[in-house]
Amino acid sequence: MLTSGLILAGVLSPRFQAWASSVDLRVLVALHVTRFVGAEFLVYFRRGELPFAFAVPGAWGDMAVAATAILVLASGVPSTRGRRLLYGVWNTLGLADLLFVVLTAARLGFADPDSVRALLRLPLSLLPTFLVPLLIASHVLIAVRLARGSEPAVDTGRGAA
Repeated sequence: MLTSGLILAGVLSPRFQAWASSVDLRVLVALHVTRFVGAEFLVYFRRGELPFAFAVPGAWGDMAVAATAILVLASGVPSTRGRRLLYGVWNTLGLADLLFVVLTAARLGFADPDSVRALLRLPLSLLPTFLVPLLIASHVLIAVRLARGSEPAVDTGRGAA
């Protein structure tokens, strides 16, 4: 619901569109550093509270996307074309990983609801209800902005570019 609401706001609300068009793409990428929280899936797997098919690929995928988000932000690629390519590749892989994890959780949940019950209790329930929708919406926004020709800024080490 939150993902749909954010995307709808982007389509229907001129104020939201203005904000979405002006927010620094680096801020949207930086949001994905929160995906290090996926490491917690390994703890839940080890305790037998999440299945391997969800926890292990989900954890490693999230950690890889979080780590590469930091690399994207720190890259300092000098050419605009190179930065756009870097952001685009990172965004595509990050969204693919996220959709894989969501679909895996749904598939496992339909087959055996008890296997993913941990995702329905705090603290993990915050992921599907809050963080994942924000992350998906940010990937969509990054893709739209790149498709419209937004220029990812380069960090010069002297503040915002």
